[in-house]
Amino acid sequence: MKKTVVAMIAFCFLAGCAFDAPQSKSAPLGTEIAIPKDKQTVLGLYASSKEAYAKWKADPSVKILDCRTPEEYIYVGHAPMAHNIPSKFTEYKLDAKKHPVMKDNPNFVVEVKKKFNSTDTIYITCRSGGRSAMSVNKLAEAGFKTVYNITDGFEGDAIKDPASSLHGKRVKDGWKNSDLPWTYEIDPQLAYLPAGN
Repeated sequence: MKKTVVAMIAFCFLAGCAFDAPQSKSAPLGTEIAIPKDKQTVLGLYASSKEAYAKWKADPSVKILDCRTPEEYIYVGHAPMAHNIPSKFTEYKLDAKKHPVMKDNPNFVVEVKKKFNSTDTIYITCRSGGRSAMSVNKLAEAGFKTVYNITDGFEGDAIKDPASSLHGKRVKDGWKNSDLPWTYEIDPQLAYLPAGN
């Protein structure tokens, strides 16, 4: 009897732990996936690149916002309908771990408000879902209500398998790897151009 009670308590504890991490609210029932902590947002709205594209295609009033740097947007490519409003800028130096140093765009929310209403449905992408999560949080704080984090981003996540020739390369999921439309062409109505340009 004691073993059964202990087993039931252990099961309830483990089941409870499994539900601690936010789940994708757009995934079909039974296929929810846990959202990594660095991709979580205060609004709790998540989508994959494929889901975001399907929503935009079904309703072009849906907005796609690319919060990567202008350099990433131009040289890595972008979704053809995505507005580029960077949440951070590159400082053109490396930190101790040899990662690019970035600084916040102090005008990010102001720039978004120039193009979108707080009632718009917006899907935000970055490289792989981290900066877009921070961007969602900034917009939520400014009163935006329906802002989704595209959790796999434009480039997707890196493969983590030292035995693979793809180790460290961003080829797992992401807009660019999901057979969705993307381009290098620049539409001046969508690209980020600082004031005066």
